[in-house]
Amino acid sequence: MVKAFLVFITIVKLCTNNYVTGFHKEVCCKTEWFDRDDPSGNGDYELLADLQKESPARICTKPIACEVETTKGVPASLTGENFVSCNASTGFFCVNSNQLDRACQDYRIRFTCPDSFCDVTKPPVGCCKTPWFDRDNPSGIGDYEVFPNLRTENPDQICTDPLACEVETTSGIPASQTGENIASCNVSTGFFCMNSNQPDRACQDYRIRFTC
Repeated sequence: MVKAFLVFITIVKLCTNNYVTGFHKEVCCKTEWFDRDDPSGNGDYELLADLQKESPARICTKPIACEVETTKGVPASLTGENFVSCNASTGFFCVNSNQLDRACQDYRIRFTCPDSFCDVTKPPVGCCKTPWFDRDNPSGIGDYEVFPNLRTENPDQICTDPLACEVETTSGIPASQTGENIASCNVSTGFFCMNSNQPDRACQDYRIRFTC
């Protein structure tokens, strides 16, 4: 069942302290939580295209990250359900038939947008971000900015369960704007680009950071 709701853009504070060395705070442009569907049919579908159609001008055209949690506030990654992680380009869905008990929980989603999308008159608040990480370059089979490796190589620099992630080239171009054939960033696994999947057989050099 599709739900009726009213959503406003706001700037949201994600963390109250820098409890992990290397984190820094900056202004973040976040949407409110969207909960347009519930799992009473085939599943719970919180899709970006539908949300943008139903809430014109309230979500940026190209979000740079997204977060999903249950309507009770439990991060999707901690529910134990079988689904694909949130994708900033398409959104999120959970299919009832893919669950052991044949029923998804009820989820909600919110997006991170470029700072220019938010009302600049709102007072800035802190957002908990890691530094940018660039552990690999595409000189081998591709560029692998993989979460488990980053955690191992940078102890205490990345939280255990990130809420969102962003990827851009080392020259500052968002991954979604490079035109390369890549999967969106995944908070559980990180990001990778394979040279063999590109028309010119070469990925650009990417870096990644996480929201905690």
